[in-house]
Amino acid sequence: MAIARQLAVEDQRPAIPAIMQAAVYRGIADVRLEAVAVPEIGAGELLVRVHTCGVCGTDLKKIATGSHSAPRIFGHETAGVVAAVGPGVSDFHPGDRVVVFHHIPCGECYYCRHQTFAQCETYKRVGSTAGFEPSGGGFAEYVRVMDWIVRRGTVPIPEGVSFEQASFVEPVNTCMKGIERLGLKAHETVLVIGQGPIGILLSVLAKRAGVRVITSDLYPQRLTIATSFGLDNIIDASRDDTVNRAREMTDGRGADAAILAVGGNGLIRTAMDAVRPGGRILLFAQTLRGEATIDPASVCVDEKTLLGSYSASVELQEESVRFVMHREVDLERLISHRFSLASSVEALNLAAHPQPDSMKIVIQPGSSWEGSPK
Repeated sequence: MAIARQLAVEDQRPAIPAIMQAAVYRGIADVRLEAVAVPEIGAGELLVRVHTCGVCGTDLKKIATGSHSAPRIFGHETAGVVAAVGPGVSDFHPGDRVVVFHHIPCGECYYCRHQTFAQCETYKRVGSTAGFEPSGGGFAEYVRVMDWIVRRGTVPIPEGVSFEQASFVEPVNTCMKGIERLGLKAHETVLVIGQGPIGILLSVLAKRAGVRVITSDLYPQRLTIATSFGLDNIIDASRDDTVNRAREMTDGRGADAAILAVGGNGLIRTAMDAVRPGGRILLFAQTLRGEATIDPASVCVDEKTLLGSYSASVELQEESVRFVMHREVDLERLISHRFSLASSVEALNLAAHPQPDSMKIVIQPGSSWEGSPK
């Protein structure tokens, strides 16, 4: 009977088509909805039917700058259902609900031994694709997960946890890595500049680390959302000077640390000026190469430290999974807009030009699945 029930369940699974829809990057600021071949999988690999994929700022920067050759299919905050397994896969089966990382390091090279995982050559090799060159692939109906990602970077979604909640595992990991990099100590004060979804995540995780958090944003609407996550010390940058207010809120010294959660170079000096002598500044959202103006005396004479953090850490994978899957925070509340795959170009345009009321934007190829939890 058990075998018969299993066969009945398998019979109800949708057949895997030969052609699927995907948001294909064709050049600078050029993404098109196209029909492409469903990727084939090999030994040790998975084919995952995508339900939800978050739009990340790094996806947007790659599209806007043309930093990667075309064509490609981006999207790496991917949650979905295993549609097929390759030979040799025993830990996953069709029908399993999973989250897929796109980067996993080798664990053996010089950079891995020094725990600088994002610089590992294996880590830099993206391990998931919806076709063309591996670039994540979550902005498509199906994604191929390569063998080393299947072994070390594919995470089951527990019963009762939605695809939307689960899709935050990778961004939460990146934020945890940034908080760890900053080395926060109890009773310190950290200023988080920018209260988009990543800024709020960083703020929540900093508060979780036991420090006092001050948040700053130009949009009062975002500060209101931040307040709903228990972040009560706010600076409305549309009305007040962030540096002066940060000093006023810290007995004139400045914050012990600042996190820049806004892309671009324009606020690096603000973040540096807002911290006390001997303080630290984490450039989290700054992922574009180029030149920026800083005050070198702040680093030398005032002994301030500039830090950077990029991408996720395999060492924080279990902690980030626990945080998300145990619902320490209702992360679905950060989602302001949900788009079908057919509207993916519109989704990417909105994410690239955020509005006061736009927070996390997700593309949901599986939004039409009957009876499927979000």
